[in-house]
Amino acid sequence: MAESWRIRGHRMPVKPILPDLLLLPALSALIGLMPLPAAAFLHASETDTGAGRELYVEHCAACHGADLEGQPNWRSSDANGLYPAPPHDETGHTWHHDDAMLIDYITRGGQAVLDDMDVTFTSGMPGFGSVLDQSEIEAILDYIKSTWPQHIRDAQAQRSIAAGAD
Repeated sequence: MAESWRIRGHRMPVKPILPDLLLLPALSALIGLMPLPAAAFLHASETDTGAGRELYVEHCAACHGADLEGQPNWRSSDANGLYPAPPHDETGHTWHHDDAMLIDYITRGGQAVLDDMDVTFTSGMPGFGSVLDQSEIEAILDYIKSTWPQHIRDAQAQRSIAAGAD
């Protein structure tokens, strides 16, 4: 029977906290077992997303929009076969890709990644690997992800987990 204590004649149950405390090491172990792409983005805090937003505004917003809305007609190529910058909000396709692919795309540029994948698509996305370091790229992605509805964040996280298992 659970212990109890009295306040002004009322008997109040006291919930033992020891079993809850025993769950902490198990939870920590489970997070440690997650593939790196998924675990890497669990650390995002408001400070991280604030820094990511500043980096996004500085390096990405000119093409992808201040509100992540992308350029008009982003699904149709221009006369040269180049597609406009897509949105990074939930209406775009950024969330359809796993973390490792997104990091690679930002680091090396779209065309390099697409060429390696044998995709016949012309990307105007430049590489930012010489401008941004890994933590800055992750901060930008943390910010972008923070704007997505939870069900989209969950779907993208599952893609990252699945890709990490391959």
